[in-house]
Amino acid sequence: MIVTTIKCGIMRFILVGTGLMAQEHIRNLALVPGARVVALVDPEPCSITWARESLRNSFGEKAADIPAYADVPSMLATTEADAVIVASPNYTHHDVILPLLETDLHILCEKPLCTTIPDATDIVARTKGRKGIFWVGMEYRFMPPVSRFISDVHEGKTGILRRLALHEHRFPFLRKVGDWNRFNHNTGGTMVEKCCHFFDLMTCIVQASPVRVFCSGAADVNHLDENYDGQVPDIIDNSYTIVDFDNGVRAMLDLCMFAEGAEEQEQLVAIGDRAKLEVGIPSGIKILSPRVPVGEPKAVTREVIEVREDVLAAGHHHGATYYQLLAFLEAAAGRAPVQVTAEDGLLAVKIGTAAEISAREKRVVRLSELEG
Repeated sequence: MIVTTIKCGIMRFILVGTGLMAQEHIRNLALVPGARVVALVDPEPCSITWARESLRNSFGEKAADIPAYADVPSMLATTEADAVIVASPNYTHHDVILPLLETDLHILCEKPLCTTIPDATDIVARTKGRKGIFWVGMEYRFMPPVSRFISDVHEGKTGILRRLALHEHRFPFLRKVGDWNRFNHNTGGTMVEKCCHFFDLMTCIVQASPVRVFCSGAADVNHLDENYDGQVPDIIDNSYTIVDFDNGVRAMLDLCMFAEGAEEQEQLVAIGDRAKLEVGIPSGIKILSPRVPVGEPKAVTREVIEVREDVLAAGHHHGATYYQLLAFLEAAAGRAPVQVTAEDGLLAVKIGTAAEISAREKRVVRLSELEG
């Protein structure tokens, strides 16, 4: 395997896993000048066919003729590239990433980093000292309205942050090849698979260490009529999760995956000692409400954070995949730091795992229980 230095703004990407999320990456890579896809890796022929069609639509007819492989070692033996995006099923991440870490490839691994704490911990250890960067795909940080929300909190517009509430009211899990995302043993559980995004947002916004997690959740509505070789899906479809941080901030995640008709899919609310800040997705409306004495006029300010239409059309994450790719390229070129590290990915898996345990055992789980 030969990896050359990024030159003339060209970045050659390998896609490992060519299902639904890979299609989004293809469309977004096509918006980035100099980005090219040079190899596909997936054991499912139907997924390779799907990726080739996306490449044809996004990059032109010739792009659909790039080599495809059934596994990573076969690809590494013959491919020259600069970076790899891992978008394979959650439970494959650890084994897929291991041979990639033996190269100098810049790696963007879709969330969650792994489905278990031991596997994620192993990956963190193996990323030390690599030449290529390692980045965990926590797209939600990069939605433009969310990025502005995070900046406002860090700039002190709410005053000292005391409370953080994240809400996601959305549609059920989509179908994936082999229906792998219907079972906890494949995904790590909903609180790892889906909610690692939000637990990462919490730690990013609060800038402190989580210490306790309490989650009340269950499988109440979705997938109850589905059956796979005699097994009924066991993934949580709604929950409330509270995370206490060591600086006294309380954070809450409100998840409901049978709320397809919700006007806002995501809402973030931060409250400090001086103001309340909120933002909604997809509206992009950001509202700052300073505290005022009772009876005095309110001083609310509203702003709409716009996203380019072509970027919105390229994916399902409100522009986040595109802006994350730009940040990844800056880090790979050495012009900026890695914004979402393997350590960040591990912490999100730990909080998600604690939430799964808490929901199952109906108790508070301390993060210290999961060390070692």
